[in-house]
Amino acid sequence: MHNLSYEHTLAKTRVLIAVTSPLSCNFYNGVLGHLRRAGFEPMLLSAPGDGLVEVSSTAGVANFAVPMKREIAPLQDVISLCRLYRTIRRIRPRIIDVSTPKAGLLGAVAALLARVPCRVYTMRGLRLETAAGFKRALLWATEWIACWCSHRVVCVSPSLRERAIGFNLVSPGKATVLEKGSGGVDTRRFCPADGTSPETENLRTMLGIPTGAPVLGFVGRFVKDKGIRELVEAYQRLHATYPELRLLLVGDFEPGDPVEPEVRRYIEAGPAIIRPGFVSDTAPYYRLMDVLALPTHREGFPGVPLEGQASGVPVVTTTATGAVDSILDGVTGLLVPVGDANALANAVGKLLADPALRVRMGNAGRMRVERDFRLEVIWSAMADLYRDLMEEKIDPPQVRFEGKISWEKRIFDMVVATSGLVLLSPLLAVLAILIRLRLGSPVVFRQRRPGWHGKLFTCLKFRTMTDARDAEGRLLPDADRVTRFGRLLRRSSIDELPELINVIRGEMSLVGPRPLLPQYLARYTPEQMRRHEVKPGITGWAQVNGRNNLEWGQKFALDLWYVDNWSLGLDFRILARTAWQVFRCHGIAKRGHVTMPEFVGAAVKSKGGNV
Repeated sequence: MHNLSYEHTLAKTRVLIAVTSPLSCNFYNGVLGHLRRAGFEPMLLSAPGDGLVEVSSTAGVANFAVPMKREIAPLQDVISLCRLYRTIRRIRPRIIDVSTPKAGLLGAVAALLARVPCRVYTMRGLRLETAAGFKRALLWATEWIACWCSHRVVCVSPSLRERAIGFNLVSPGKATVLEKGSGGVDTRRFCPADGTSPETENLRTMLGIPTGAPVLGFVGRFVKDKGIRELVEAYQRLHATYPELRLLLVGDFEPGDPVEPEVRRYIEAGPAIIRPGFVSDTAPYYRLMDVLALPTHREGFPGVPLEGQASGVPVVTTTATGAVDSILDGVTGLLVPVGDANALANAVGKLLADPALRVRMGNAGRMRVERDFRLEVIWSAMADLYRDLMEEKIDPPQVRFEGKISWEKRIFDMVVATSGLVLLSPLLAVLAILIRLRLGSPVVFRQRRPGWHGKLFTCLKFRTMTDARDAEGRLLPDADRVTRFGRLLRRSSIDELPELINVIRGEMSLVGPRPLLPQYLARYTPEQMRRHEVKPGITGWAQVNGRNNLEWGQKFALDLWYVDNWSLGLDFRILARTAWQVFRCHGIAKRGHVTMPEFVGAAVKSKGGNV
């Protein structure tokens, strides 16, 4: 039972719900009113648009418009982050719930900086599952930041939770699922077809679907990730067996992740392919379908299969994350492997050939949705989550210090590293291509280095050497493997930029002693070992006071001076001086060496430095 202080606080609890696109505000139709009735004061935030105004007006809640781009736009993203921070500071919510990729990242960081007491990130999917290379690494970093900034990560399906934990984005204790997952389904709106319904027959006539013609349906965006190519290939196979088969595609093409030109041409030219476009109410269209197909490549928890099951339609979908949770295989529909057009055609064909099976699965799907996915069930679970989080965080959070690792330094690192990674992403992509062409692969050099308290981590840098070997297959000396391009990367310190990912992961800081080799740990004196009382840095006090021109004893003395005299202002000064040192290309390597000579054991010689 909640105490009086808690109940008094709850009565005035503002909950800010933030999404990127105004179209995504539809996720919260109905839930805003439920939260009001539960004693909260919900508010809605998104980019400007009619959806934001309509949903908030219907629920009678305040709305806030903050421009945000769905795709990566470094300068606009930094501006959006600042606007989000100002908005959050002005309205001062006690709880913030962010979702969709861009609002999830920027909103979570802004909420952390604004010290919102209770922070929730609702994960609706992982775009990184179908990405590769640098884009995949960037998407991983953005998801990790959003999870790290939040107290709870609500995954919309059990399989999504497993994937997020498997990708090391979130700990099992922080990740949760509301009931069975999804956002719930309005079972009154989505209901089985009535054979005598004039509405259904009128819609069939309007779309030109002959009476008795079987209908294979799809609802969603016509993009690669939704498996449109496989759906078209399966339909071509099935049409040979079922000449009257109609393909009802409710939705439209989108420029992001476009389908192949030949697939688009086939869809646009097919006389038996029906495209009503995006519609405001999809419920009547499900009632025309004999089978619903969603051959998706990735999801969070797709709502379309649940809407189809609520409408009494058997569903064929894939084993992709999220989709695998949306049906009961063999009971309410059939699962097929991702990207397998033949398996998709066989599953749909099995259902088209067996009307009794379609009826059994349709009825089972309706019962499942009514039991597990009613809107009120999910809404109540959301309100309970907020209450539990308020109870946990009701006392003002205490500032905690662990040695020199303070919350100020961590926030500063996160903001600068995240902004830097976003702003520099086009440059990093170009560099990755050039390095691959000139130096080979892998583009990123990985090496184990000791970090905070000597704990090993994988340090990331752009490669600057080739893999040139002698006649016996042994690597040539460093001086022979560093090319002119590699020297340019070293002189400009551009090779250090991937360490921003280490900073975001919490393995490094922007400023601190440089991470050295693991074998040096056994060679340190107890005094020198103190350099690991802080996280290693991309730059440091030694780097702006001589860098690699220094002897080991001098470098360690400067590292220890930093440990004993750390302040946020000192970090600012070091970063400013680092920019000047990089511009001068000063102290890149010790005379006569490509890299720093090996440390074999040295005494601390002198302390201090030039402030």
